[in-house]
Amino acid sequence: MEFRSTNQPVKSILDTDLYKLSMQNAIMELFPDTQAEYVFLNRNTDYKFDEPLVKELQEAVDNMALLKLTDAEKNFLKTRCPYLKPSYLEYLLNYKFDPSEVKLSLNKDQLQIAIKGPWCRTVLWEVPLMATISELYFRRANDVWGYSWTMDCVRDWTTTKANILWKNGCRTSEFGTRRRRSYETQLTVVDIMKDCPTFVGTSNVFFAMMFGLKPIGTVAHEWFMGMSVLHGLRHANRFAMDDWDRVYKGNLGTALTDTYGSEAFFKDFSLYHSKLWSDIRQDSGDPFAFVDMAVSHYKSLGIDPMTKGIIFSDSLNVDKCVNLNEYCKNKIRCSFGIGTNLTNDFPDKKALNMVIKLKSIDGVPVVKLSDDPDKAIGDRDAMRVVKWTFLGENLDFDRED
Repeated sequence: MEFRSTNQPVKSILDTDLYKLSMQNAIMELFPDTQAEYVFLNRNTDYKFDEPLVKELQEAVDNMALLKLTDAEKNFLKTRCPYLKPSYLEYLLNYKFDPSEVKLSLNKDQLQIAIKGPWCRTVLWEVPLMATISELYFRRANDVWGYSWTMDCVRDWTTTKANILWKNGCRTSEFGTRRRRSYETQLTVVDIMKDCPTFVGTSNVFFAMMFGLKPIGTVAHEWFMGMSVLHGLRHANRFAMDDWDRVYKGNLGTALTDTYGSEAFFKDFSLYHSKLWSDIRQDSGDPFAFVDMAVSHYKSLGIDPMTKGIIFSDSLNVDKCVNLNEYCKNKIRCSFGIGTNLTNDFPDKKALNMVIKLKSIDGVPVVKLSDDPDKAIGDRDAMRVVKWTFLGENLDFDRED
């Protein structure tokens, strides 16, 4: 494999989060002809982009077409991820990124990205593309704008964090691919964290393979968002879980709770689903209130909450993990997926506050509501429908904002 640039930020098709592969496998099985569109959003417009950076990004996107699953990588997936279908592994062995699915542009000083194509293909762009944007941005920041950082800092800070997490009994995974400062940063972080006794794995499949770790992940918001079009909005959570069960038969049993708000999720989290799914993931809102909500839900169904778990993944740092771990004691099991605070925690400049989110399925807009109003994303009119459906807000659809 020869890249046109020796500084290609993404060097393997497995340099992505596990839930992208698990979702692609499920999409291939249930919705192979579905079309999707994704968009990029920079939530902090103080971070500027320019033409040279966009040119570098286009080159990196073009280089993605050179990535190909190796036989060793396929064997790793077959051994460590046996829930992935053999037919899917053959598909992935022959998969190549198609750069024509990604359209880049610059509007004044803001990056614009649209990704369009079959959902079973476009689902793989988000994580490596975000990792690439972040690395190119900060690489240019170092070269042009004068920010500085060193791997020695990464080693020192990560070692300190790992020791605190271990001493406080916090079971931790590394979730930092999308907004990492660089490939080298994440490599260094995982290399250090792997020796922490309470470290359970990484969401990055390539690094899991490299260090002999467990790849961690189940499903993302886009799966639940897609169900609003493919099956129906009001019970999209239930449809998402049912379809997931059809594919995975009880494997990968961590349910994401906040796509349409946690209250709506728990209404669809029936006795059957609550018993089948081993864990739930908290990704927005007040995590302490969420613990109380989850414990109350399981008790109302006669389920011992200590047989279930919460995976926290919302903007975590070490102190937050320690406090939440203490709060969960004797209430419910818990673990932590730490992302940006491990792979892009530097004093010179904060990580990019960016997302790439599903915009539509088969041309119909989809929405993520979240438990945090600042994380809500989607078409304005579609958002009104979702809020009316799940929050009961009496909205005037004829009113002009």
